[in-house]
Amino acid sequence: MLPLAAGAAAAGICAGAREKTKPNVIIIYTDDMGYSDISCYGGRFTNTSNIDRIGREGIQFNQYYTACPISSPSRVGITTGMYPTQWGITTFLNDRKSNRKNNSNDFLSKDAPSMARSFKAAGYATAHIGKWHMGGGRDVKDMPHIKEYGFDEWCSTWESPDPDPLITASNWIWSEKDSIKRWERTQYFVDKVLNFMQRHPDQPCFVNLWPDDMHTPYVPSQEEYEKSGKNGYWEKEINFVPVLQEFDKQIGRLLDGIEKLGVKDNTIVIFTSDNGPNPSYKNARTAGLRGQKATLYEGGIRMPFLVMWPDKIKPGQVNDQTVLASIDLLPTLCSMVGIKPVMNGYSTDGIDFSKTILGKKEQKRRTPMFWEFGQHFVGKPLPNNAYQTRSPNIAVRDGDWKLLVNYDGTSAELYNLKNDINETSNVVKENPEITERLKNLALDWYKSNFRKYVGELK
Repeated sequence: MLPLAAGAAAAGICAGAREKTKPNVIIIYTDDMGYSDISCYGGRFTNTSNIDRIGREGIQFNQYYTACPISSPSRVGITTGMYPTQWGITTFLNDRKSNRKNNSNDFLSKDAPSMARSFKAAGYATAHIGKWHMGGGRDVKDMPHIKEYGFDEWCSTWESPDPDPLITASNWIWSEKDSIKRWERTQYFVDKVLNFMQRHPDQPCFVNLWPDDMHTPYVPSQEEYEKSGKNGYWEKEINFVPVLQEFDKQIGRLLDGIEKLGVKDNTIVIFTSDNGPNPSYKNARTAGLRGQKATLYEGGIRMPFLVMWPDKIKPGQVNDQTVLASIDLLPTLCSMVGIKPVMNGYSTDGIDFSKTILGKKEQKRRTPMFWEFGQHFVGKPLPNNAYQTRSPNIAVRDGDWKLLVNYDGTSAELYNLKNDINETSNVVKENPEITERLKNLALDWYKSNFRKYVGELK
């Protein structure tokens, strides 16, 4: 278990560490952050100058997609470079009974490719700090350990094989009995990252920083917890804003910390989110994009994506054209640092976009992207607000066209994202040939990929 950072590490870190030839890599994988929570994507809630700084000192992409609109499968996608559908992870991992009901496996197979394993094989020190949620917790006890996916050190929350006791006094997201309180947790994780990097001055580091923020409950301080937390304000904007402010402050501490360590220029920092927000505050957190967490509309799967690497990436860039996905990160990052992906005999679904990120060449996505979600919704009636909170189960994007359809081929929806980014006008009737082609493409993809490698559920 990674020890708690102390002394110089917690206070700001002393400079003087020798930079490595290969760059460090830090992936900040935020939880439930909306496309426009942060200022540089049009956020109106508060000035997130520290998070914005990653894009300001590097590049901001405006068409980046997560692999699934909910936690566990989205994390499988970024970890493996493969669609989570191929690993039979269909929604957030729960207890065994719920997983069976959702037609989902209990955990990501240890045979799956892992980004950390690729970096470890190339000589990197590897750490996972924060939420895991790819197996473990509740009544699931036979999951692989985090170290089996290629991590040297780890510090994780309750939905994991080895939760940190300082933040898991109970079997839930947080408890007032936790030694590290909810409002201190991101600071705790940032301290862990800086401590880990401080202890590896002569070895490149690969770090997953996967915070709980901006997932509910919003508990910004002990004072607010006593005043409003027990009265049902944990999902309200009045508490969301100070939590976002604190989160931005801690990302600033991270950036300042790697600068004081002397490794900022040769460190790749990526900032993105696992899925869209809930609540969305009437789509204020999605820049008006339709949908939210747990939907395949843009508000559920289009995420902020910022990359900085001062040694290699020209600052101040904004890319509106390139369509990226989380499954691209494994091949892209391996290419950027000059290592070979360790795929365990599997093939990535992602594309190497390193030339675009490094400013060498504008690359276009020449293959469709796919999503699948909602097996646990099949047969259930639509809620009254289904326009925002429920979508068809499968989606495909090919160029500017995006089609959504249910598993049985019903309820097809077609949108041209170039003309209708908010997905307000279903143009199925006006485009029967495009609809039929994309519907068949989506359904064939699902039928040939679901549980392709994982076998039957136990």
